[in-house]
Amino acid sequence: METLLRRTPLYDIHVEAGARMVPFGGWEMPVQYTSIVGEHRAVRAAVGLFDVSHMGEFEVEGPEALAALQDATTNDVGALEVGQVQYSLLCYPDGGVVDDLTLYRLGPERFMMTVNAANIDKDWAWVTEKSATRRGARWRNVSAQTALIAVQGPRAEALVGRLADRGVAAIGYYRFAAGAVAGARGLISRTGYTGEDGFELYVAAADATRLWQALLDAGAHDGARPIGLGARDTLRLEMRYALYGNDIDQTTNPLEAGLGWVVKLAKGEFVGRKAIERVKAEGPRRRLVGLEMADRAVARHGYTVLKDGQAIGIVTSGSYGPSVDKSIALAYVATAHAAVGTELGVDIRGQARPARVVKTPFQPPRVKRAP
Repeated sequence: METLLRRTPLYDIHVEAGARMVPFGGWEMPVQYTSIVGEHRAVRAAVGLFDVSHMGEFEVEGPEALAALQDATTNDVGALEVGQVQYSLLCYPDGGVVDDLTLYRLGPERFMMTVNAANIDKDWAWVTEKSATRRGARWRNVSAQTALIAVQGPRAEALVGRLADRGVAAIGYYRFAAGAVAGARGLISRTGYTGEDGFELYVAAADATRLWQALLDAGAHDGARPIGLGARDTLRLEMRYALYGNDIDQTTNPLEAGLGWVVKLAKGEFVGRKAIERVKAEGPRRRLVGLEMADRAVARHGYTVLKDGQAIGIVTSGSYGPSVDKSIALAYVATAHAAVGTELGVDIRGQARPARVVKTPFQPPRVKRAP
């Protein structure tokens, strides 16, 4: 029996624009409008619009909301100020990753969690089950009522600023504010998945079409254009941003993935803490590293990484990086071979193609840091 794909409020606009639609995490999404490389470069040079309304949003409020989140996530929610965003993880007791997420502190006792599209149902069941005994934490799944449009690139601030009812230049990186853009009220968040400056705009699903068109119209002279999932993937790969299902999943310990910076052991107990502590004490047996291919060969997800002809790891993400003009990849390799500069190979159709471990991110980020 064929599974019906879900659609975002902007589906019809994507089809009318000639986007190539593909299944992604249970959704029918635009992979590209023109070319992936062209769209990638448009974001790096000007400004691009992404429909990320397939992402999930959960709200939790009440006197035990903070405690429930401290139990469930790896980062220290207590350090999060109202108006601030935090990157974090949900983990299983064995330290495997349930999902990666962003957490928004909307008020002293009110939060919003944004999760990956393919994991909405799993994550909802996980967080509500884990906090079931905390009667003072009231959860609400607002995914279906919420649209999310990302505006990314060096001209994003100017574009959003022309349409917003507040000064968006004052919103710092990983901060947000309530406001309206083109009359659509919601949250203006200085976050993104591209390594460029920009915003993610949370609005009511009913306002998505109007906001999308207003952004395209107002950004015409800035070179604003719609961007598909293909360029979103190459942009995030150049930044070494993890993709759930590829670079992290239920088999991944955060320390292997280089995500120890969002694991705050000092905060106290949380799900997965003991397993993460064990890996920290013993040292990870494998590490997620950046690979640069010596030629134009592309190392794809699932390809074997070799050292002197022996398998020592596996590629999790790989593509041509338009901004760095090289074939790049992320891969888990045995810790003994994870040092920058190590010469390795990738098995591509039976041939060991030369690769080298390099420092990441491959492309320096250009986000707007706080003064």
